[in-house]
Amino acid sequence: MVALAFLIPSALVVRDAAADRAVIRAQRRAGAVLPVVVASGDPAAVSRAIAGASAGGRDRIGVTMPGGTRIGERSAVPPAVIARVRDRGQALETSADDRRVVLQPVPAGNAGLAVVEVDVGAGRLPPGVVPAWIVMTLVAVFLVACSILAADRLGRRVVGSARRLAGAAARLGSGDVTVRIRPEGPPELEEAAYAFNAMADQIAQRLTAERQFAADLSHRLRTPLTALRLNIDRLGQGPEMRKARLAMTRMEQEIDIVIKTAQRPGGEHATTTCDATEVVQDRVAFWSVLAEDQGRRWRLHGLDHPVPVPVGRGELAAALDAVLGNLFHHTPEGAEFAVTMRTGPDRVGVLVSDAGPGIADPQLMLQRGRSGGGSTGLGLDIVRRLAESTGGELRIDRSAMGGAQVGVWLRTTVAQRRRRRRSRAARLLPGRSADRAPS
Repeated sequence: MVALAFLIPSALVVRDAAADRAVIRAQRRAGAVLPVVVASGDPAAVSRAIAGASAGGRDRIGVTMPGGTRIGERSAVPPAVIARVRDRGQALETSADDRRVVLQPVPAGNAGLAVVEVDVGAGRLPPGVVPAWIVMTLVAVFLVACSILAADRLGRRVVGSARRLAGAAARLGSGDVTVRIRPEGPPELEEAAYAFNAMADQIAQRLTAERQFAADLSHRLRTPLTALRLNIDRLGQGPEMRKARLAMTRMEQEIDIVIKTAQRPGGEHATTTCDATEVVQDRVAFWSVLAEDQGRRWRLHGLDHPVPVPVGRGELAAALDAVLGNLFHHTPEGAEFAVTMRTGPDRVGVLVSDAGPGIADPQLMLQRGRSGGGSTGLGLDIVRRLAESTGGELRIDRSAMGGAQVGVWLRTTVAQRRRRRRSRAARLLPGRSADRAPS
């Protein structure tokens, strides 16, 4: 805009200056004709003077004698204008048909005043204007290119710093607490980078402290758990003892999972996919022992092929245990249940149905800490958060067997897009690996 603001007025000034120079040059050429007209007024001499003055030039010169005789080029102005110049005896610069014409009255002997007319052809661009415009345009283009280059370098410094900060924030949001960013760019972005690094340090320290606390607490539970198992083994055999041993085994497995997860830097998120069919079969087989003791019939449907889902094996197993545990806890012994796997183009559903009394208020059960059976109310909340982490949902409906049906729907395409976004964000950070496991 600045270049255009200077270029356009400068171009007009160059054109007007060139036109004025053309008029001055034409007047000088006409000066060679004036002495001949004043001295003799002979048409032949005047014609020779006009021919000599016009040689090598673009100007058209003509003389209107006192008697109206025209010598030289044909006039470009009306006769009335020539007559007015003769009567007033003053020079006149006018335009006719978009052409600049200079009229100069001069005495022609004793016969009166003659009018010398010079047509400078101002309708055409004067010589030198087009080359001057070309040079000015090239200079303007060069200046604009330099300004764009300078602005691009300055803008890239700002935008690059902002993109790297956004990429680091995306990596931190996906769970990689080891990500840090080098402070650079404008002072405001440098301050944001320092604040980001400080925040990431505090998050990493707190997560480490939480993992250590969870591991220590779980390890401290092993001693009373071992004593409890020894006491149960002394009580002998029987259906009730079998249930107690099964619960004890399950508790030991859960404590082992907590310790291993807390000690692993990446946590359970290190495994991003698992086979849902395998996990469902494994957990149903585990709970089938208790089902046989309680006289429950159970069925599996839709588990005839592998079904990959975008969650960790431990997370899915914990969610299924929460649903099946609620089923055994809140339905009478002997109530049958079924586990069904349903797959679609962009989602996978695990449906657990039972023939129990059902759930009176499904919306209440979806609230964290709310339970209709005296439990903690955290089991279904774990399942809901797992489903929503993939873009899916947890549904509670009435089953075909008359009881409740809990559906865990995991969306696969959304999780894939999230992983691709995390990979793109990771590539914005130089020297960082895009496939690092999040915490």
